[in-house]
Amino acid sequence: MKISYYIVPLALISGILSGCASMTPAINEASNITLVPDPAPIIPEESTSVASKENLPNVELTDEILFKVVSAEIAFQRADFPAAFATMMAVAQQTRDPRLPKRAMEMALIAKQPLQAFIASRLWHEYSPDSDEATQYYLGFMVINNNLAEVNTIISQRLAGATPKERGLIILQTQRLVMRGTDKEASFKLLEELCKPYPDLLETHLALAQAAYASNNSVRALVEAHAAIMLSPNSQIAALTLAQVSASPDAALKALADFLIQNPTAHEVRRAYAGMLIEQKQFAQARSQFDILQAERPQDPAIMYTQGVLALQMNDVVSAEKNLKDFVNELEASSSEQRDPTSAYLYLSQIADDRNDGVAALDWLSKVQSYNGKNAAYFNAQLRTALLMAKYGQLDQARQFLHELKASPEEQIEIIQLDAELLRNAKRDADAMSLLQEATKSHPDNPDLLYDFAMMAEKFDRIDEMEKALRQVIKINPENQHAYNALGYSFADRNIRLPEARALIEKALSLAPDDAFIIDSMGWLEFRENQNEKALAFLQRAYQIRPDVEIAVHVGEVLWSMGDQQKAKSIWKEAQQKDPSNAALKSTLERLKVSL
Repeated sequence: MKISYYIVPLALISGILSGCASMTPAINEASNITLVPDPAPIIPEESTSVASKENLPNVELTDEILFKVVSAEIAFQRADFPAAFATMMAVAQQTRDPRLPKRAMEMALIAKQPLQAFIASRLWHEYSPDSDEATQYYLGFMVINNNLAEVNTIISQRLAGATPKERGLIILQTQRLVMRGTDKEASFKLLEELCKPYPDLLETHLALAQAAYASNNSVRALVEAHAAIMLSPNSQIAALTLAQVSASPDAALKALADFLIQNPTAHEVRRAYAGMLIEQKQFAQARSQFDILQAERPQDPAIMYTQGVLALQMNDVVSAEKNLKDFVNELEASSSEQRDPTSAYLYLSQIADDRNDGVAALDWLSKVQSYNGKNAAYFNAQLRTALLMAKYGQLDQARQFLHELKASPEEQIEIIQLDAELLRNAKRDADAMSLLQEATKSHPDNPDLLYDFAMMAEKFDRIDEMEKALRQVIKINPENQHAYNALGYSFADRNIRLPEARALIEKALSLAPDDAFIIDSMGWLEFRENQNEKALAFLQRAYQIRPDVEIAVHVGEVLWSMGDQQKAKSIWKEAQQKDPSNAALKSTLERLKVSL
C-alpha cells in the first residue's frame, strides 16, 4: 500500500532552525517558544479541496486598511520587521481576515522571530479553525513546545470526524508530527492515546511501531510491527516497518525474505531487501535480487545504475558497462532532471581507462557538466581529465588544460599539486621540485603544498629543506600524523637521529594507530635498531592492513636478514606481480643481490 500525504510548503519554517539558536534571552524567557523545521501535515490529500478553504469575513477594503497593509509590506521590504509585524497584526485584529495573520507569520519566519511567528499562527488558526494549512502550522508550533493537550484535542476531533480512509492517513501523519516534540515519551503516550479507539487499523500499529522505535523502545516497536503484519499479511509497508525495527540486520533480512516468499511480486520490499544485502556486503545475493527487479521493470534507471555498480563490485566489467550505458541512454532519452548521470560517466571513464582506451575514457569525462557550479564532482572530473591526458601522451596539453581551469583558491592548490604530480609521473622531478618550491613561496602556510615540497626535497636528498617544510606543517597543524611520520621515517630510513625518529613515529601512531604506513615506519625503525622480531611483527601487521608493494619490500628484507630467504622471496614475488617497475623493490633486490 502506498501512502500519499498532503504536504504543505514549509520552506519558511525550514529556515527558522538556525534563527532559534540565536534568539535573545528576553524572547526565550517571555515565551519559551522554539521551532524546528517542517511540522507534519495531518490532513490527507483527498480531503483538502474543501476543508482547507479559509473562512473569509465580509469586510470592506477601505483606503485605511489598504494603506496599512501596503505600509506593512513596505516596512518589511526595508527590513523594519517590528513595524511591519505590528501593523499587519493590528489590521488582522481589526478585520479578522485570516490571510493577514498568515502573512504576519510568514514575515516572522523570514525574519527569524519565532515568538512572533507563533503568535501570528495562533491568531490565524483562531480566525480560520477549519483551515488545514492554519491547523498544521499551529499544531507544529504546539508540538515542538510540548503543548500536547491542545494537540490532543484538535487531532482527536479530526480523527472522530474523518472517514475510515482519512483516519489511517491522519494517524500516520500525526505520528510524524508528534514525534518532533522534545519529550519523546510524552509524545508517544499522546500518540498511543489518540490511536486507542482504532485498534483494528493497520496504520495504528504502523504509527506506534515507528514512534516506539524513535523512542528507543525496541520491544514495543516489534510488538506493534508484528501486530501490523497480523492485520495485513500482504502489506509491504508493514513488512518494511518490521524490518526497520528488527533487532539486527540478520533479523531484518529474514523478515523481508520471509515476506517475499509469500509475496514474490512485492516490488518495494524486494528493493529494500536488495538494498540491505548491499549494506551487508552480500553482493552476489543482492545482484540476484536486482536481476528479478530488472526483469519486472527493465526501463527503471535506478535499477540499471545499481546493477552497473554491483557488477563493477564483482569485477563483471561487461555487465557493468552495459548497465551504466543503458542508464545514461535512458536519462538522455527522457531528459530527466531528477537524476544526475555524473557518477555513471565517471565509472564508464574508469572502465575505458582500465582497458587503456584513452579516447573513450576522456570522452566520458567530457560529458560531465558543471550545472552552473552546482555539481560538486565537476572539478574533480576536470582534474581526472588532465591526469588521463598526460597518461596518454598529452602532457603539455594536460598542463595547459589545468592552467586554464577556473578555480577557487582552495581548488587552485589542488591544481598545483596535480601539475607537480604530472611532472613527477613524466620523470621530470626537477621541474616538479621547482614548481612546488615556487608554490610554497606564494602559499607559505599551506600544509598540503609544504608536505608535497618536503617529499620532493627528500627525493633530492635535501634533508634540511625537507625537515624545515615538515616542521612548518606540524606547526600549522600539530595533529598532522603524516608530517610526523614522514620526518620520522626519513630519519629511520637513513639510519640517523633514531631516538628523534622514534618520538616522531610514536606521535604519528598516537594520532593514527591503524595507519598501515605509520605502522610500517615503526617496523622499519625497529629493524634499524636491530630489533628484528619486533620489526617483523609491526611490518606484517601493516601488510595485513594494506598489502602495499613498499610495505612488502620491508617485510621481505626483514625476513631475509633473519635467514628466512624463501619467505622473503615469496613476498617479493607477490610484490613484483603487483608492480614490476617499483623502484624500492628493484633497489632492494639489487642491493641484496637477489634474483627472483
